[in-house]
Amino acid sequence: MDRRPWPWPLDLLAAAALGALQTLSYVHTQAWWLQLACIAALAWRIRHATPGRAALMGALYGTAWVAAGTWWLFISMHRYGGLPAWMAVLAVLALAAVLSLYLAAALAGFARWHRGRPLGDALLFAALWLLAELARGVLFTGFPWVATGYAHVDGPLAAWAPWVGVYGMGALAAFVAALPALQADRSTASLLRGAALPLVLLIGPAAVGTPEFTRPTGTLVVTLLQGNIPQDEKFDIEHQQAALDWHIGMLGTARSDLVVAPETAIPFLPQQIPEGMWERLQAHFAHGATAALIGVPLGSDAEGYTNSAVGFSPSQAPYRYDKQHLVPFGEFIPRYFRWFTDLMHIPLGDFKRGPLVAPSFVVKGERVAPNICYEDLFGEELAARFADSAGAPTILANLSNIGWFGQTIAVGQHLQISRLRSLELQRPMLRATNTGATVVIDHRGVVSHRLEPHTRGVLDGLVQGREGNTPFATWAAHFGLWPLWALALVTALLLMRRRAAP
Repeated sequence: MDRRPWPWPLDLLAAAALGALQTLSYVHTQAWWLQLACIAALAWRIRHATPGRAALMGALYGTAWVAAGTWWLFISMHRYGGLPAWMAVLAVLALAAVLSLYLAAALAGFARWHRGRPLGDALLFAALWLLAELARGVLFTGFPWVATGYAHVDGPLAAWAPWVGVYGMGALAAFVAALPALQADRSTASLLRGAALPLVLLIGPAAVGTPEFTRPTGTLVVTLLQGNIPQDEKFDIEHQQAALDWHIGMLGTARSDLVVAPETAIPFLPQQIPEGMWERLQAHFAHGATAALIGVPLGSDAEGYTNSAVGFSPSQAPYRYDKQHLVPFGEFIPRYFRWFTDLMHIPLGDFKRGPLVAPSFVVKGERVAPNICYEDLFGEELAARFADSAGAPTILANLSNIGWFGQTIAVGQHLQISRLRSLELQRPMLRATNTGATVVIDHRGVVSHRLEPHTRGVLDGLVQGREGNTPFATWAAHFGLWPLWALALVTALLLMRRRAAP
């Protein structure tokens, strides 16, 4: 087979096209195979590339991947933040380009150290891919949106989620895609043999079925609120009262076991709402049969502010959860970037962080663990609450407002992220959001109740709590992502030291 490289502009253009094309797998998750095909094509093209060209291809693939998957950041910066369109476009591209540097380094390393042995090279490719994804997901607070594994929430690799988590799924996807591609210069028989192991990894666990690592506890009747408040009205004083009245009214009329209102459903501090309203709301739930979990900012100038959820219940004192993993630029301002946030007209805050391991909100014996907005991207952080299995959450609840991003693919992407958390931990997830997706997800990652996005409404449903730990919950609770870091580093180092095939 011809081993001459393509002209470098064609290689770079192909890399960018493949990175953008795989975004379809995150929008239409039944097309999980497309993401594998894009990784396979990338591996095929870099198998004879120089380290420099491989790095450029990785940079363009990664930039197109992140930019196509998160282009909706433009809406928050331009439409709601008032940033000039050209500057918002550059900001999205700059973020994508910086985050692509991890993949660029990984592919340069592969081009430098692969040895022409398909199995070993595929393992090296997967190990370096895993290191790149871990770096993007952890360093500088992390931004793991559109991580590889999220393309496979409806694919056969989802059966691996309770064992290895989303990053482990990404490494498996890289290996499954790379091994056949790296056999391309060999005979048909070799190619078929090379495809056998990927097929086993893909089909085997899904065919056998995922074990039930958890068992049912109790069932709650839940009510989830979706106010559909336009983002340009949410913090507009002329419209805030109407939004407050709607949420307070729906909270007061709920007759379920638990009613959940989304992130900053009450956009005021408790001391800023009409006098007596907060006390009446607390008294309502203190004497009824319904508990409430409500997104609200808390704090003061003296003690600092938090993005929080407050729980009211007839059986316990008021509950408080403070968001721990804050959003850069939206909830805290990174050092040296004050100038950038000053260009936007967004109510940005320097919030305080809550504890990593927070207590659950107990509702009729079920331990409901809140997380706010994109905290559910960090499965290893949610898993930290499972170190004590006896007190681990039985139900997860995500309170979100992604109205910042309009009617875009961000809503569906965030839903798939929550579904993967349910698969990893085998816990149901309640999602109460401002604009969507407001849903009930069972412990198998299946949406059992759904409200149409971008509408105002109330979703009533049933959720079954679960107890017991998955393998992922067990090792991630005690060690975080260090086992994956160690596995990837040891694998890469061992394969780098191998001698070239004779």
